[in-house]
Amino acid sequence: MASQTATQPIVTEIIDAQTIADYQRDGAVCIRGAFKGWVDTIAAGIERNMRSRSATASDIAGGKGSFFDDYCNWERIPEFVDVVRNSPAARLAAAVMQSRTAQFFHDHVLVKEPGTQKPTPWHQDIPYYFVDGQQTVSFWIPIDPVKEATLRLIAGSHRWDKMILPVRWLDDGNFYAAEGDYRPVPDPDTDPSMKVIEWEMEPGDAILFDFRTAHGARGNMTAARRRALSLRWVGDDAHYVERPGRTSPPYHGHGMQPGQKLREDWFPVVFQG
Repeated sequence: MASQTATQPIVTEIIDAQTIADYQRDGAVCIRGAFKGWVDTIAAGIERNMRSRSATASDIAGGKGSFFDDYCNWERIPEFVDVVRNSPAARLAAAVMQSRTAQFFHDHVLVKEPGTQKPTPWHQDIPYYFVDGQQTVSFWIPIDPVKEATLRLIAGSHRWDKMILPVRWLDDGNFYAAEGDYRPVPDPDTDPSMKVIEWEMEPGDAILFDFRTAHGARGNMTAARRRALSLRWVGDDAHYVERPGRTSPPYHGHGMQPGQKLREDWFPVVFQG
């Protein structure tokens, strides 16, 4: 963890100490207007991504409506390059992670069209990833107003000893076979011991949450699109790990070994304090 001296300029310029404390306690915070000046850029990038889909793009609605999902495209989408390199994201990431550095992991576009019944299942990101560490943060940035279809998170779940079993979003099937190593997918709406936090949001607001924080979202039964860009970042203590099966995103040929830091030519360090 960075020293207070090293992080203080980040705290006073970008984000206050209470927000950092809330993030460390709950595993998630909402920062109003963080990307207010970037909404048009993000919208253009999402539309470019949807017109030029990668091999990993999919529609995971599985029924009525459409739930577009694609990731790891930022280097070929000029608008996303601009957001990653020049927006406040990297400095915000370093501040909430209390890290000297912010290293970019990947982008993720999520678009729920009007009338899409498919919810985003409750999950944690980190069991899908080949990265581990205490200093991680994901940004969820909507470019449309969201109420019912907003991101929902379980406060404090980033501190659970056992992670949620990863599932495939299309059919809710198990991602890995070793069920005993994971806890079942929760239903916090019927479990009073779990506190769900969620925010109605305006374009350019951002939810920042730990890779280990359990989250999900309802379907989009409104008459408007729900477009969002996620940006995933890691900090000083992040390192490569092996999982019991294939990971998502499906990076191959990286040559990293367990315990090593992520290679910077693939995952650039955008901020260094």
